[in-house]
Amino acid sequence: MARKETITIDMILDTAFEMTREEGFANVTARKVAAKAGCSTQPIFRVYKNMDELLKAVYDKAAAFFQDFYSLYPRMGKTPFANMGMAYIAFAKKERHLFELLFVTSSPYKRSMYELLNGKEGNVVYEINLARVAGCADPGDLFMKMWIFIHGAACMTMTGDYDLTDVQTRELLKSSYEAFAGING
Repeated sequence: MARKETITIDMILDTAFEMTREEGFANVTARKVAAKAGCSTQPIFRVYKNMDELLKAVYDKAAAFFQDFYSLYPRMGKTPFANMGMAYIAFAKKERHLFELLFVTSSPYKRSMYELLNGKEGNVVYEINLARVAGCADPGDLFMKMWIFIHGAACMTMTGDYDLTDVQTRELLKSSYEAFAGING
């Protein structure tokens, strides 16, 4: 009778993903994953060819996690790029290590920031179209300016230098949009 496999690919991936959330991607090693999963390294390399394959799966799971986080983030107001900025900054606050993996550090699995933000739903395209409908002459340029501002604010959360409330952040995003768009609010 064949021995029943008790450590599954899902268990290994979930363990490595949770380790990334708690400790950071750089701390995910075969030995640490095995210890946390309560097994030897043998089950890891039974289901993954090598650590690189597992780490790519963790990266992909982090990207999907961000997409879910973004899609579930509550929308308030109609200022272009504000809801996207709020979700992005909140992700940086709540999921520091995943944010760092996806948007700050270099990785061999790296997708472009635009690809991650746009997702399958066309999130960036939607926001650019919102700006176009609102009368912005160059919404692509406006997105670039807003995104530099938003990414900077999100990165400041990682160092503890961002202490604005959600209300203050939303107002700052609205006033930044108006300033970049040349709107006298």
